[in-house]
Amino acid sequence: MNLTRPDGPDPTLTLSRRSVGALAGFAGYAAAICPVHAQAITTSSNNLITGMVSYPSQGFELQAFIARPAAAGQRPVVLVVHEIFGLHDYIRDVCRRLAQEGYVAIAPALFLRAGDPAPLTDFAHIMPIVNKATNAQVMGDIEATIKWLDTQFFVNKDALGITGFCWGGSVVWMACAYTNRLKAGVAWYGRLEAREGSTDMRKWPIEIAGDLNSPVLGLYAEHDSGIPLTSVEAMQTKLKQAGNRTSQLIIYPGTQHGFHADYRPQYNQEAAQSGWAAMLSWFRANHVK
Repeated sequence: MNLTRPDGPDPTLTLSRRSVGALAGFAGYAAAICPVHAQAITTSSNNLITGMVSYPSQGFELQAFIARPAAAGQRPVVLVVHEIFGLHDYIRDVCRRLAQEGYVAIAPALFLRAGDPAPLTDFAHIMPIVNKATNAQVMGDIEATIKWLDTQFFVNKDALGITGFCWGGSVVWMACAYTNRLKAGVAWYGRLEAREGSTDMRKWPIEIAGDLNSPVLGLYAEHDSGIPLTSVEAMQTKLKQAGNRTSQLIIYPGTQHGFHADYRPQYNQEAAQSGWAAMLSWFRANHVK
């Protein structure tokens, strides 16, 4: 199966049988969120090239969804990091939205080594899959994604950004400390520090506030049951102590965790639209344009 572009076939988006099967597997919304709310947004693929791609990462063939403008030219890139539910319709739609803004948007399926949580309904089955994606693995996958992007004719290699939601929001902070290839990050309600009583020995964003290679915009909810305002305030303090005057945190009044996720009941249209505009402005101000 070949995806096409105006100036002919694109060999970099030739889908193998395995990739086609993976694309079919990444169908629908997260089953754990039921029902999907009527406000769920579906963005047109008109004038876009979209599909699944695969590339090697740490001995594994990593699958990713990509969306980009069909018009010829080298484009800025945004890596999109999914929630705990993996690569499902909402994340693919975020990629299409970014592509309609002129970006190459790519969302790697970071849980696939252990399974796909999207079709699952029981968090007791979802979380073991999520927990197997270690920080080391995920950073390696981010690095492999950047390496693959570097080989693509439609990519501006000097204009890479990253955004992520929930679990992916934490990844944004960590990735901006891990690599210097990212010009900017936007973290949507990503956990900043370990839960009380956690035995997970990984580092958390609050611990790497002084190690950021690029500015991060953190978008947080006022009434997030999992990320209290004290945690956000502590991150602000850590950034200040580290002399980081480029990263910023925004708290949206009256919102809950997941306020951008239009398929969920926590969706807040005003905050989601405001956060989206802030994200685009952040990327453009930090050379992801």
